[in-house]
Amino acid sequence: MNIMECELSKGLDQLHIVASQAQQDHLLFLLQQLIKWNKTYNLTAIKDPREVLTRHLMDSLAVIPYINHKTILDVGTGAGFPGLPLAIMLPKTQFTLLDSNSKKIRFIRQQIHELKLSNVEVIHSRVEDAKGTGYQAIISRAFASMEDMVNLTKHLLASGGVWLAMKGKYSGLESATLKALVNEVNVHELKVPGLGAKRCLVLLELINQN
Repeated sequence: MNIMECELSKGLDQLHIVASQAQQDHLLFLLQQLIKWNKTYNLTAIKDPREVLTRHLMDSLAVIPYINHKTILDVGTGAGFPGLPLAIMLPKTQFTLLDSNSKKIRFIRQQIHELKLSNVEVIHSRVEDAKGTGYQAIISRAFASMEDMVNLTKHLLASGGVWLAMKGKYSGLESATLKALVNEVNVHELKVPGLGAKRCLVLLELINQN
């Protein structure tokens, strides 16, 4: 077992995630491909393999205990995080990954092909131009502002759906405008193996305007 296999296995144990050997192999393949493509296409500013594992892979997997939705839109997915790792681990959940960066979309499509992920679709679009029939959950690590996340994606959320905002420090809803639009359902602290910084998952639901 090499170093990255050991680190992945240890991280999964710390997250209390049970992964089959095939799933672990797929996660490692995704990690290796991201590092390889990054040398040419600059998909992420993080270059060190261990940091990539921590800040992209482990950070993505840390939300698994809070995912119980059948359809999830990953907005501003970048190179496919958290959507691709979650799709590997949750094959019965349908994921749609949205981003406007063509290089990153090419990377995602290649990984879907290589890993034979039948539960992933890709949308190459700006979020405000995207169309959808309504997703049970919208997840993102990309939005600095939850107000932007809500306002730019609320047309894509199904009735009764929720936002899953992956954040660093969080001190409550960020504006009076946001408080008028959404209810804060839960805030879950995320303990990401190997990461010293604070991380949390904020669950929001749209207030019924009728």
